[in-house]
Amino acid sequence: MAKQQKNLRELFHDTLKDIYFAEKKILTTLPKMAKAAHSEELKAAFQKHESETEDHVERLAKVFAELDETPRGETCDAIVGIVEEGQEVMKEYKGSPALDAGLLAAAQAVEHYEISRYGTLKTWAQELGLDEAVKLLDTTLAEEKKTNELLTELAESGVNQHAEAA
Repeated sequence: MAKQQKNLRELFHDTLKDIYFAEKKILTTLPKMAKAAHSEELKAAFQKHESETEDHVERLAKVFAELDETPRGETCDAIVGIVEEGQEVMKEYKGSPALDAGLLAAAQAVEHYEISRYGTLKTWAQELGLDEAVKLLDTTLAEEKKTNELLTELAESGVNQHAEAA
């Protein structure tokens, strides 16, 4: 018996489950990163992004609803690996002036992953005619890009220099 070919809608749904898992994982990680950070600006950025991430999860639930699916995650090995790298940085550089630079780099790895996923999902939603999903995903994509820009600004305006100076 021939196996039925999977289509773009199924790929969209699978990727949606992937990013839903990722966002939930990020929600548990951001408070730890904020607590570990020395820079008040970096702490504030992590705390702000935690609040935004809660909104991202809510928006994803609405995208699931547009598909008539229940919001649920599927283990995302990519985000698990990125988070584990961040945890290693927290452990290996605890008390070090380079800690904040490492935390910032780990956070940007997360942002770049999310930007990639949300961009792809938005494009697929357009192709599938999921108009509400396009709007929701675009809003989140814009927030992820803005967070990445803020992190770059923090790195360039002092975090990296502090790590090097010590």
